[in-house]
Amino acid sequence: MGQNHHVPAIDISDPEDERLADYRALTDLALRTRFEQPHGLFIAEGHQVIGRALRAGYRMRSMLIDAKRVDQLSHLAEDAPCYAAGPDVLESVTGFHVHRGALASFHRKPLPEPGELLTSVKRLVVLEGINNHTNIGAIFRVAAGLGFDGVLLAPDCADPLYRRSVRVSMGEVFAVPYAYLDEWPAGLAQVREAGFTLHGLSPSRGAIDIGRVTAEERERPALLFGAEGPGLTAAALDACDRTVVIPMHAGVDSLNVAAATAVACWELSQPTPR
Repeated sequence: MGQNHHVPAIDISDPEDERLADYRALTDLALRTRFEQPHGLFIAEGHQVIGRALRAGYRMRSMLIDAKRVDQLSHLAEDAPCYAAGPDVLESVTGFHVHRGALASFHRKPLPEPGELLTSVKRLVVLEGINNHTNIGAIFRVAAGLGFDGVLLAPDCADPLYRRSVRVSMGEVFAVPYAYLDEWPAGLAQVREAGFTLHGLSPSRGAIDIGRVTAEERERPALLFGAEGPGLTAAALDACDRTVVIPMHAGVDSLNVAAATAVACWELSQPTPR
């Protein structure tokens, strides 16, 4: 990112300016879902996350920054247009107080096919029905930090590139490759055929303590998590090699799915059982 190769920021005082269309109503999930993926874009918030997206090779469409921070941040735009506005205009356009001072719109990249992903990773997180964007972002951060190098999503999962997911992941959604498994749950057979052992996290079906998973079944683990509350569907559990559970204490039923992902990923990153 060359700090000297950029065009000056363009001052904007009208919140209805069409050049800011990418940034409208960022808190309206339904609107953003209809707008972002069909238009092949996503929004990154804050200079650190924007920098992560650029380093990961995503191409910027434009940047929108607080006018008071032009000297600090405008260089990030490189060849893309950089718009500057006061805090009232920013809030009017986006629907929230932009306290991180910078937003950027990026072009998405084509996602890999599931088969392509399965041949390029060693440890996999698989998600069914995870539609909370905070959880999605946290799970990507966990996967990156604990050595799980790919994520496979059922079609009903939330978008990892939604602004909140990107922010919670601290940009790790750009670092961990992911794919959607459109044939669900029948497509889970591909995971097993690729040499993974598919572990479904659930307290049902005679689940074993995850700490007892054998060394052999830790070599290429695929950990399957379901939505909080309902958990994994019966059809998804049917596709698993085994069902595993994190032992709980004091009558606690379960962990938040992001916390459970962290515990399970750490456990199966260890080469041998406890």
